[in-house]
Amino acid sequence: MSTRCTLQANARAWADAIPLIMGARVEVVIHDLASETIAYIANPYSRRKPGDPSNMQDIDFRPTDTIIGPYEKVNWDGSVIRSISVVMRNVDGEAEFVLCINHDQADLLTLQNAITGLLPARPAQGQPEALFRNDWHDRLNIFVSDWCAERSLRIDGLDRDRRRELIAALDASGGLSQPNAASYVARVLGVSRATIYNDRKANAG
Repeated sequence: MSTRCTLQANARAWADAIPLIMGARVEVVIHDLASETIAYIANPYSRRKPGDPSNMQDIDFRPTDTIIGPYEKVNWDGSVIRSISVVMRNVDGEAEFVLCINHDQADLLTLQNAITGLLPARPAQGQPEALFRNDWHDRLNIFVSDWCAERSLRIDGLDRDRRRELIAALDASGGLSQPNAASYVARVLGVSRATIYNDRKANAG
């Protein structure tokens, strides 16, 4: 077995093991830097899937980069995720994979809300620039969750007219310009990719 295959096998073993000890609120994503795609997801809840783009193609990891974070992100449903990333290197010190551990904070925030009546504000800073420079998944999550929150709507409860309003807003913002954005938004909204295309066509007409 090649060094790269061994490294990937080890990463997958860690990905499978971590949710077993940390529970169902933890997702582990392995990013393959060579193919610039997601290679594997253990306990997926972010509605991404293997083969989706990693958005890390322009990152030049420094030799000292090993553990990045913790930092916070926003999931497709607006929930806060606390994450930490581990850069996995080959014997020559070259970054091959990035293993990201994502912990959904929903239960903790619900408890905090019950106690304090306040949810923590989304951090204005703190997201590592290198990881988020091209992360259109995260930008779409924020846009969709904010759009729904401003209208007191649930993401999983949009009717056709409201969904088309959202698609129009995404189009106007350039949020659907990425090659795989329509497929990702379809998964977030629980509809088919064809439905997204039909909504865009209806909006254009």
